[in-house]
Amino acid sequence: MSAHVALLGDSSFDNGAYTRGEPDVVGHLRAILPASWCASLLAVDGATAGDLSDQLERISSDVTHLVLSVGGNDAILNSDLLATPVRSSTEALLLFSERVERFESTYRAAIDAVVGLKRDTTVCTIYNGNLDSSQARVARIALMTFNDVILRVAFEHHLGVIDLRLVCTDAAHYANPIEPSGLGGQRIAEAIASAIGAIPSGRFSRVSAC
Repeated sequence: MSAHVALLGDSSFDNGAYTRGEPDVVGHLRAILPASWCASLLAVDGATAGDLSDQLERISSDVTHLVLSVGGNDAILNSDLLATPVRSSTEALLLFSERVERFESTYRAAIDAVVGLKRDTTVCTIYNGNLDSSQARVARIALMTFNDVILRVAFEHHLGVIDLRLVCTDAAHYANPIEPSGLGGQRIAEAIASAIGAIPSGRFSRVSAC
């Protein structure tokens, strides 16, 4: 069976500028996929959930599978919250709630547009990165609020999910605090190929949603 997978989103996939000559995600993916499959990189470094329209317009008619990884830059644009003075934990949670609600609105619109193309679709969560230990614990908790949006929307649409927090787990998987290295790109490519059924896969979690 021939198939064509297109990668959408941000530098989680468009990481060629950070691999120091090693293959990027799509390069690794092309090496892994069966001979009858092909892969296209439409993701753009720096893209946010509101920036997908140009990428969607570039999807060719023969694309059968879409894999989307976006949201990390949205989280970065809201990182000022980590240093915002508050008088109580309630106030902090309300601040996060307002920002996450805005992200959810944008992310839902993006997913609606992707799902409207009626292709086999898989989405990715935001990985935790390779942050300094003084930042990592707080950032991980903050990212949970954005990842909750991604997971809920994916489950509502019955989409496949790749949890990149479980894929890029080691410092060697990152070229810098927030970009995948060549090795990280290989792991992401393997997760993609497995998730879309292009290579034999291991066990999957099962989620039930109405």
